[in-house]
Amino acid sequence: MTADVRIAIIGAGKMAAVHAANVARTDGAVLSAVAGGSGAPALAARHGAAALEVDAAFADPAIDAVVIASPNPLHAAHITQAVAGGKAVLVEKPVDLDIARVDACIAAVGAAADRVVVAFNRRFDPSFAALHDRLVAGEIGPLEQLVIVSRDHAPPPIAYVPGSGGLFRDMTIHDLDMARWLGGEVTSVHAVGQVSDPEVAALDDVSGAMVTLTTAGGALVTIVDARSNASGYDQRLEASGPAGTLAVGNRTATSVSASTAVGVGAGDLAISHYGDRYREAYAAEIAHLVAVTRGDERPRATLEDGRRALLLADAATESHRSGARIAT
Repeated sequence: MTADVRIAIIGAGKMAAVHAANVARTDGAVLSAVAGGSGAPALAARHGAAALEVDAAFADPAIDAVVIASPNPLHAAHITQAVAGGKAVLVEKPVDLDIARVDACIAAVGAAADRVVVAFNRRFDPSFAALHDRLVAGEIGPLEQLVIVSRDHAPPPIAYVPGSGGLFRDMTIHDLDMARWLGGEVTSVHAVGQVSDPEVAALDDVSGAMVTLTTAGGALVTIVDARSNASGYDQRLEASGPAGTLAVGNRTATSVSASTAVGVGAGDLAISHYGDRYREAYAAEIAHLVAVTRGDERPRATLEDGRRALLLADAATESHRSGARIAT
């Protein structure tokens, strides 16, 4: 009988809570500990786990793998510590906010990079993954155009913004990874940020953006991002080629629609929280971590994928500030 994979959560914020709940319900996984942050003892107690200091979690030989959901600037250092302690890793994006620290992390990790998964959760979403597989299989021919829409239902707390790295590194990075995953390597980036919230603007960030990319294969990609959307968590994707189009629409609580004298349309708003929209994806990430820890699978999103997405986010930030298209 295969032993359970013993997992520690590093961090105690919203994503740490999501991951802790999924570890607790995943076959073959045991939540052993939560480490870091003032909320760690309460989160650990909720799931019957130990509350540890971060360094102790990385050094504990009884822990097989860690989920790093600490603040963004700590990710690279925590990856390095975890691998040095013999752990497999699932790390929230970005790998770091600074490309030099990412490169140093990759160098330090070395051959153990095949035990580090970057949590680009959209790669684990059943609908997006099915579209990817059908696109790769050639169903619509070579990709010509890709449109990615990603609008949050509500903006994050303003206190979160200064340490986030800005919209392009914090939010758009998911869409930039999707562009690479579906369309191949990106050769140029042009980004225009939208300033609609004066508090965000005062922090030198934007509330939304439109980004256009070109790929080495000749496809054109458009990304539409916004920090808020009245009708819910807006997550759509459309891929077009010479033989047709593949699309993923928004998910709603039910599939009921109404046709009445008032009008014709969907009855429900889009799902309003990322934790609900990507529930299956977050669960699949933990199952994947278990498989990677056991050596049964290789990371679906690697440290190099994280590095390349950050380079594109940096290019988008530069493009927004300069107005120029940036070659990548």
